[in-house]
Amino acid sequence: MAERILTEKFSNSDANTVELHFDNNYAFPIYLEIIDEIPEQFQKRDFLKVLLIEAKSNRDYNYILTPLKRGVYKFGYLNCYISTKSKLVKRRYRFENEAEVKVYPSFIQMRALDFLSIDQKMSQYGMKKIRKIGHTMEFEQIKNYVIGDDIRTINWKATAKHNSLMVNQYQDEKSQPIYNIIDVGRVMKMPFEGLSLLDYSINSSLAFSNIALKKKDKVGMLTFADSIENFVPANSKKTHLNTLLETLYGISTNFLVSDFNRLYAHSKRKITQRSLLMLYTNFEHITSLKRQLPYLRALAKSHLLVVIFFENTELDEIATRSTTKLTEIYEKTIAQEFIYNKQLMVKELERNGIQTVLTKPKDLSVNTINKYLEIKARGLI
Repeated sequence: MAERILTEKFSNSDANTVELHFDNNYAFPIYLEIIDEIPEQFQKRDFLKVLLIEAKSNRDYNYILTPLKRGVYKFGYLNCYISTKSKLVKRRYRFENEAEVKVYPSFIQMRALDFLSIDQKMSQYGMKKIRKIGHTMEFEQIKNYVIGDDIRTINWKATAKHNSLMVNQYQDEKSQPIYNIIDVGRVMKMPFEGLSLLDYSINSSLAFSNIALKKKDKVGMLTFADSIENFVPANSKKTHLNTLLETLYGISTNFLVSDFNRLYAHSKRKITQRSLLMLYTNFEHITSLKRQLPYLRALAKSHLLVVIFFENTELDEIATRSTTKLTEIYEKTIAQEFIYNKQLMVKELERNGIQTVLTKPKDLSVNTINKYLEIKARGLI
């Protein structure tokens, strides 16, 4: 008897465990050759594992799959070839253990960052401790003064009424609208370590949304290319994270040219309250940024806009390697020019009052959450 045990869903770009369980009902030990028909997306056709199972016993075997695309993955048959120690004859058992598993945006990464956001050692993982500046202005209550309270918050009217020192207590401002805006155009098709920039952005959006919702902010999302594909209004309900997860899972695109004019028009019509806009996109040259800069400036007039784009890590390797040939020197010079262009883009955006995050794809989630925490601490939104 053999059985494949799968989790309800897989996490994109993470290690997911597949468990195989075997029962030997024979009165003698057997050698078991396992050929599992794993989904075609992995393009793995050499799966083979040999196990020894003692008489009248069972054994488990686990293996790892790391998907790099969202969607439905179909498992086929579980094939088992059994032989005795002599291995003169093999008998095949074919278990019709077909199954489907949906690969969702990286909820494993989301949970990890959720844990790190409250952990005292979060700086070891790249999470920054950010000093709060000044006071938030959302009033919570009037309370009795205790040693250590800021004397600037003394409420003199309440003090006179109660004949004892009373202070105003404030709390972090909550229910601020935040939107993850994901460019699903052709600039997001570029892969790094097997994962496209689009899927890096989707994974980051989920992790970031989880943190923002835990801080009682409202979170929504929007995707665009040549048209507006998905729009989820900002909300802070407990069930809203699942709504975002399902929407992110269902994102599909033909990677067409992105229309920032259409993005601005839709945002002006649908996002009427001043919000924090986290725009995931990419620019490979400053000329491509300047073409979209008028629309980005227009967005920044009504909202706090953060443009999140990517370092080309493959160019980083070319720019830092030692060279001896003329062609290698040429490639290194071009790579350094592209890297310099990225820094010019950051300065150009900041000069126009637009916040930026320039990040390596693998560090996207941590850097995006750090930026959000910095904005909250500085009271910019």
